[in-house]
Amino acid sequence: MSLKFADTSADTSDVLPLFVVAADGFEDWLASQPDATRTWVAASGCKPALGRALLVPNAQGIPQMAVAGYGDATTRARGRFPLAAIAATLPSGTYALANDLPWGDLETECVGWLLAGYIFDRYKKKSASGAHLVCPDAIDATRVEAIAAGEALTRDLINTPASDMGPQDLEAATRALATDFDASLSVITGDALLDQNFPMIHTVGRAAAPHRAPRLLDLTWGEAGPTLTLVGKGVCFDTGGLNLKPGGSMGLMKKDMGGAATVLGLAHMIMALNLPLRLRVLIPAVENSVSADSFRPGDVLTSRAGMSVEINNTDAEGRLVLADALALASEDTPDLLISMATLTGAARVAVGPDLSPYYTDDISVVSALETAASDVSDPVWRMPFWTPYEQMIEPAIADLDNAPAGGFAGSITAALFLRRFAADQRYAHFDIYGWNPSPAPARPKGGVGMGARAILNALPQALDL
Repeated sequence: MSLKFADTSADTSDVLPLFVVAADGFEDWLASQPDATRTWVAASGCKPALGRALLVPNAQGIPQMAVAGYGDATTRARGRFPLAAIAATLPSGTYALANDLPWGDLETECVGWLLAGYIFDRYKKKSASGAHLVCPDAIDATRVEAIAAGEALTRDLINTPASDMGPQDLEAATRALATDFDASLSVITGDALLDQNFPMIHTVGRAAAPHRAPRLLDLTWGEAGPTLTLVGKGVCFDTGGLNLKPGGSMGLMKKDMGGAATVLGLAHMIMALNLPLRLRVLIPAVENSVSADSFRPGDVLTSRAGMSVEINNTDAEGRLVLADALALASEDTPDLLISMATLTGAARVAVGPDLSPYYTDDISVVSALETAASDVSDPVWRMPFWTPYEQMIEPAIADLDNAPAGGFAGSITAALFLRRFAADQRYAHFDIYGWNPSPAPARPKGGVGMGARAILNALPQALDL
């Protein structure tokens, strides 16, 4: 699958001008057209609803242009990627925008168009959209294609079932990315995690089959500039451990490595665009399985940072593997540390599947993210590191509790748990869902990146690039 702009280097004769028209501008646009066009549009019953597209023929009956509805104020408020909605309904062909967009950021809408062509066809043959777009003159095609490719990587990784996306497969995907961009990758696997002081990563993953042993992936790239470390939760399947999930809650657990998939997609974007920074990606890759060697409720673990953790629910394993990775990341004091994880159901209850809740105490990061998220239609929502809740994660017999009783503020207490291991770094944590439950323009049902494009757009301000 190639999410790229149309190649018009050899021939532009078959490129159709595409007019995108908002509902409140449709009559004016129609009045500016020749009589034959007005007659054809009237006869077709064409209305400027979002995604409604019409080919307009010349006197010989050959299509000479396309016109498509861009929606109205309600469309603008309730959705995103209106250009992608058009791409999905246009007949196969090559199109060039013939007017300015009624609203929206042109680069973002071009990303949406390319992502409208995304399909996951590893196991079943499917047809992608045949509507191709000529890159507008004002747009950097390399940048847009890099962003689309990074998002496609994230989606592919999440959509792949755990039978083909275990810790070893996530390692292979990371190695392939490192090879593509001449990055370095080191991997610590199995009992070597104990030898090198990653006890909680080892504990969570030790019940898996030997070929699916736990591991820590450590990718580095770049030789100059500020340092950015991305930490992604790589739980390739989560049974819940001995606190076994019910079947209805286990069905989507192939996506529990969505944090890892998202940071790898973001890393692809950063490296493809050759951003002037030093990048590190840390992924604790495990499978939370059930066996005679599973860790148990009531166990007390000692983390890499030296803090003890009481296990009150083996299904709250993601924060454990992230804690060891965050402790390692903090030892190098990066200029910005970001973790991404499909961490809590509480976050989904709070904001639903469409928003990316995030936590940070750094106001400069907040400012950069909020502006960037709006610009690129990648919505985020700031949540509080509410310090008074710290007592909720402090049990009687250990430094920390991995699953406080009562269920209140589950996303906040998980974020507070992780903050303990970020060691006063400049830190942001994203508690994402990683799954789109209903198809939408540029966002088919299935795995989806959340927050990555917002972070990418925020980095120049956040890191003073």
